[in-house]
Amino acid sequence: MSVSEELLDVVDENDVIVGVETRGNIHARGLMHRSVHIMLFNSTGEVFLQKRSMSKDEMPGYWDSSAAGHVDSGETYLACARREIEEELGIRADDEFEELFKLPASAVTGYEHAMVYRYLHDGPLRLHPDEIEAGEWLAPTALDQRVEDGDPTLTDAVRLIWLRYRELRHKPEQ
Repeated sequence: MSVSEELLDVVDENDVIVGVETRGNIHARGLMHRSVHIMLFNSTGEVFLQKRSMSKDEMPGYWDSSAAGHVDSGETYLACARREIEEELGIRADDEFEELFKLPASAVTGYEHAMVYRYLHDGPLRLHPDEIEAGEWLAPTALDQRVEDGDPTLTDAVRLIWLRYRELRHKPEQ
């Protein structure tokens, strides 16, 4: 089955399933669907970004979250996160994912309700060559700078995720 033939749940603005369509149909028609993004951190606090393969159908060659993917029809967000981190980074995720937040579907997210997770791992990583061209560990301040500078090599999604993540992490205690 080709990527465009994968079956995904179509959802409404409240993330309620309203149908099932192929990925190709969903993207062609701009229908809302689901995805996950995983931000991988190591024990020194660095975050891993992947450079998307040039063979990707969307945003090839751009820097993105550590791992990401569409939630298959009938799959949960967490099951998708476990599948994607293993497929893309070679990590068998035995530890718990930290659920950070969910981004509502919008043009910036590609009409995806995107659940964002944090995962702690020091390696090793096994990058899937069909998915990822390269990867790099960054200090949070370095990613702050790239986002602040409007780095055009970053995906809109990772820029939005990082801004929201930093906002939540720097929120004063109430």
